[in-house]
Amino acid sequence: MARPLRIEYSGAVYHVTSRGNEKKAIYLDDDDRRLFLDILARINERYRWQCHAYCLMDNHYHLVIETEEGNLSKGMRQLNGIYTQTFNRKHGRVGHVFQGRYKAILIDKDSYLLEVCRYVVLNPVRAKMLKEPEEWKWSSYLATSGKVSSHLALSTEWLLEQFGHKKEVARKKYVEFIEDGIGGREIWADLRNQIILGTNEFVSEFSEHLTGIEGSREIPKSQRYLRRPSLNKLFKGALKDKMKRNNKIIESVDKYGYSQNEIAIFTGLHYSTVSRLVNRK
Repeated sequence: MARPLRIEYSGAVYHVTSRGNEKKAIYLDDDDRRLFLDILARINERYRWQCHAYCLMDNHYHLVIETEEGNLSKGMRQLNGIYTQTFNRKHGRVGHVFQGRYKAILIDKDSYLLEVCRYVVLNPVRAKMLKEPEEWKWSSYLATSGKVSSHLALSTEWLLEQFGHKKEVARKKYVEFIEDGIGGREIWADLRNQIILGTNEFVSEFSEHLTGIEGSREIPKSQRYLRRPSLNKLFKGALKDKMKRNNKIIESVDKYGYSQNEIAIFTGLHYSTVSRLVNRK
């Protein structure tokens, strides 16, 4: 199985999700959810994490985690590992609780963190489980809006500071911000190669992390070619010249990892035509 690319550094912020094995529930009752948050609080303290938002659904969870020391992988092994051991012991079970590896998307804090925090607490609304985020008590919405006391696992300081210096004013504006997001745009349309949500400038900052990964078969293809140019850029000025077009088709497949089907759709050529060009080089 391909291992997802992990970019870790001091101050990195992630949207983290983990799902139940075979889509089964990872929380069987409210005590399980309390247990998970208690473990998360200990992980936060041990690894110097900050959790800006969370939502615990039935068969998966969402976390927004900021790592002061670039240690997401270490902490996640502990979080999912300790919870699995405790869950199995409590319910007299054995085996996996979570399905494979967790998913972590690196977030541009300056441009996207607010949107991601809103996305997380609106998860039950988007799933049509309820109409208002405050109806789901297992997200960070109630605590951040000041309706209930905050769990030790949650840090609300940064998020509320984005809405004002006076806590009551900030909480009111936070509630308005969340409500404005109901039925709003899908933020993941801006996701780059299933691993980074940020501006072009933000993505370019990680070129040194990505050097040499194109040849690694242990990393998913979509992530190995994170820095590749778009097809629009590759074929600019080449589609009207048959020789240039054919050379670009070969380059797109061999050097940049585009599939023959992607090239066929982009150029308007039949798949078999693209295949012949690539295989006769």
